[in-house]
Amino acid sequence: MGFGNWSSGLREWSQSLGVGLAMVTLASSLIAVPLSAAGQLNLADGQVTAWVMTIYTVPCVLGIVLTLHFRQPLLLTGNIFVLIFIVSLQGRVPFAELAGASLVAGAAVVAISALGLADHLARLIPEPVVVGLLAGSTLPFVAGVFTGMGSEPAVVGAAFLAYVLGRKYLESRVPPIFLALAVGIGAAAVLGKFGGAAAGVGPSLPLLTVPVFTWSAILTATPVMVVLIVLQSNVPSLIFLRGEQYRPPARLLDYVSGAGTMAASFLGPAGVSLSLPATAMVAGADAGPHQYRHRAVVLAYAVFLALTPLAVFAAGAAGVLPLELLVAIAGLAVIGVLAMALRRISSGPLTHGPLVAFAVAVSDVSMLGLGPYFWSLLFGVAVSWILERDGIRELRLRIKD
Repeated sequence: MGFGNWSSGLREWSQSLGVGLAMVTLASSLIAVPLSAAGQLNLADGQVTAWVMTIYTVPCVLGIVLTLHFRQPLLLTGNIFVLIFIVSLQGRVPFAELAGASLVAGAAVVAISALGLADHLARLIPEPVVVGLLAGSTLPFVAGVFTGMGSEPAVVGAAFLAYVLGRKYLESRVPPIFLALAVGIGAAAVLGKFGGAAAGVGPSLPLLTVPVFTWSAILTATPVMVVLIVLQSNVPSLIFLRGEQYRPPARLLDYVSGAGTMAASFLGPAGVSLSLPATAMVAGADAGPHQYRHRAVVLAYAVFLALTPLAVFAAGAAGVLPLELLVAIAGLAVIGVLAMALRRISSGPLTHGPLVAFAVAVSDVSMLGLGPYFWSLLFGVAVSWILERDGIRELRLRIKD
């Protein structure tokens, strides 16, 4: 009897451990996204360290408290969609101004939650339009994989091949993006492609960024960040959790997302939120029995918090690894996001607005000092409201259901 209980407990923990470690390897690989942009944003080494902490450490500290208190898989993350959006600006908005826009976005999320305006926001800004913008901001990352392959064919080619074969044969056991990163680093080492900074890699303590508030940055970045945090991340994640028979504290999670985003902005522009892909991993059946699924979240958080001291070496890693490899890994990391976005655009009930948002986001349009992402959201929403009222009504019915 005792052996049976021990064996049953081991199986329960092994499922949580497997999902938790998969989450760690997948999320760790995404560090390539900010590292690939450090040069474009002219970041000091300490700013790179701090920005990495906004993506990993801050959400971990907030999320582990919520998860342990409610005994539910409430996985707060550094919002990958917000991160992709920030990096896709390609240095057009200074880092400090992005931090200011991020702080305003966090305050807006808190206000939206306090006033109960999330449903109104969902009605005003159709989610498929946001997905169209997301697809447009993601496309250059994926294209960058093959641009980098032209200048570093062996290193990037090896990483790409590892990614494809990993998706084909090992996806259930090893995240393919992690395999691509490992193979790419190995190829760079064998071929002597490490940067000249390799001998002098050292720790860099986190450096605070004083947020700067400008209308151009706020109008360009804040609305997109708010929508990505609330509509693209928190709302669908909460729906999934309820579908798995959990009762997540929805308003509290929005408050924490907003306040966490505000606090993290002093380390760098961020978006703290739930994540639908991550929530599906840790709250689904693969994470074990219903009452124990929160263990996968706790395990993942524990690993990331233990690894926090390694953040001081992030800037050194960016100087050692070939830039083409970092850009390629960033592109491979968001292929799934692009695929999801394109499927969502093509499936309806809205098509014209999302396609306009996609096209504008890919363009280099700049009017009134505002870049393509502001106009992507504005034009996409306007086109859908003018041409696709029936589709918007259908979306509202889905949200109510």
